[in-house]
Amino acid sequence: MKKVFILPLLLLSYNKGYSQQWSANTTPTYPELIAHLQQLDKQHREIRLYNMGPSDHGLPIYLCVVNGAKDSLKTFIKARNNTTILINNAIHAGEPDGVNASLLWLEQWIRAGKPTKSRDGKDDFPVIAFIPAYNVGGMMNRSSKSRANQNGPEAYGFRGSAKNLDLNRDFIKMDAVNSFTFARIFHALDPDIFIDNHVSNGADYPYTLTYISSMKERLAPTMQALTYESCIPILKDYCQIGNFELFPYVELKGATPESGIVAFNDLPRYAMGYTSLFHSLSFTVETHMLKAFPQRVQATLNFMNSMIAYAISHSQEIETARTAAKNWAKNQTIYAYNYQLDEKQVDQIRFKGYEAIYPEHPITGLKQLGYDQKQPYEKYIPYYNHYQAKDSSSVPKYYIVSGQEQAIIERLESNQIELTRITASSIKTIEVSSFIVKDFKAPSKPYEGHFKLQNLQVDKQLITLELKAGDILIACNQDKANFIHAVLQPLAEDSYLTWNFFDSYLQQKEYFSPYVFKEQIAEILNTQPKLKEAYEARKRLDLKFANDEWEQLYFIYQNSPYFEPSFMRLPVYEVY
Repeated sequence: MKKVFILPLLLLSYNKGYSQQWSANTTPTYPELIAHLQQLDKQHREIRLYNMGPSDHGLPIYLCVVNGAKDSLKTFIKARNNTTILINNAIHAGEPDGVNASLLWLEQWIRAGKPTKSRDGKDDFPVIAFIPAYNVGGMMNRSSKSRANQNGPEAYGFRGSAKNLDLNRDFIKMDAVNSFTFARIFHALDPDIFIDNHVSNGADYPYTLTYISSMKERLAPTMQALTYESCIPILKDYCQIGNFELFPYVELKGATPESGIVAFNDLPRYAMGYTSLFHSLSFTVETHMLKAFPQRVQATLNFMNSMIAYAISHSQEIETARTAAKNWAKNQTIYAYNYQLDEKQVDQIRFKGYEAIYPEHPITGLKQLGYDQKQPYEKYIPYYNHYQAKDSSSVPKYYIVSGQEQAIIERLESNQIELTRITASSIKTIEVSSFIVKDFKAPSKPYEGHFKLQNLQVDKQLITLELKAGDILIACNQDKANFIHAVLQPLAEDSYLTWNFFDSYLQQKEYFSPYVFKEQIAEILNTQPKLKEAYEARKRLDLKFANDEWEQLYFIYQNSPYFEPSFMRLPVYEVY
């Protein structure tokens, strides 16, 4: 039987007029937020506030742990052993709904008597962990103008971090120190459930809150079933108790909802995509920007309460699914990536919307899209909710990362990937698959601090590699294997190659002087008959090549022992 006692309990407390400070049209500054939580920490032994590390602003990122017990002060023992929910707030600091909702939840939990047990007496209330404000720099950059279309609060933070990074694009590349702190928090807790609180932009519609769930095709089978067959249907029922209808995130296929909506591709760069790599039941909450701030906060609170209720009533199911998913990750033989929307598979979903209108703009005089709230409708629209992997690779036994790649190793270690360092006594020669970049394109404009590589073409080549002290051996039979593949498979959407970690290997360092090198050509061609044959054939077939001395010399040089072996060769290898 479902245990839902906590949901109505906390929802009712909201309606009693508690916490007017957090339910009005204001949200606290970062200093006010932390000061309040520090006070709660002093007053209640069940609430603990931890300094988990720095942000790119310099001020710390805190973690508020509820029902964690004293033995979790450093090790988070209870969090790792019990059902744990991690809630991330203000990753976009101009979207503070989760900040206020979390404060409301804390006060209501205290007023409800700080429950830790269900009605049958079981100690199954989950550990609740809040990141009060993840984007500290954005919180400190406060104004009332940066969210031009958002209906409250009166003042709020900024989307970008202190380094002007969108932190919700940084979980793989980890340019911000915030991302290292988040990894420390996440892996310390190993949360069963993760919620990332946001406010949406886009079309107008009646829903106060929409949600993004992990792309089902990217999940382990047990997590796919848990998310879509158990959790989401039950969450929808729970949310209705609080008079909020739960609906998928409205990402439009075309100009208006009638064109259909598209399931979000939660790449590993995003918070939810990152956490799902480690088999957390993950959701992004998107309240609607045009709804009043207090209404959005209440909807966020409702979703959190609903998830807590689900965690209580399905704790064993969650644990079983995650354990199976971790074992599945250890034993994968094929890793699929580069998921593309399958437009041939289209579902239908009942949608509540407003009629699109195209009035003349008073300034430009041009027709402009709008929505008429006086013309609501309810009808079925296309729902593009299926993806297909464009690429896949056999899973190797090991990856090898060259020891000079300290930035890569640091990120692997921060995510608690099991590594073996090669020592002088363990040096040996080994046959490996080496990645050779054949071609790529770089965009004309940067994206989140990087000129992210596109149109990559990568070949594999079997070579004999002599390991050196400091090289890293990474076994793939570990439960964090999805993260390993996501960053080390060169063609994966958010690999370290695509994020420019290996750009230095894509530039040639040595060349030749034609007037000298041409005297070595005869020797090279005489000792490499296949090269000579390829050279002569190309001259016959390619007139431009036949009349270009430099191209001919470079072709021979490129295929000679004088050409640098590191050019376009990644310092990452596979062992099968």
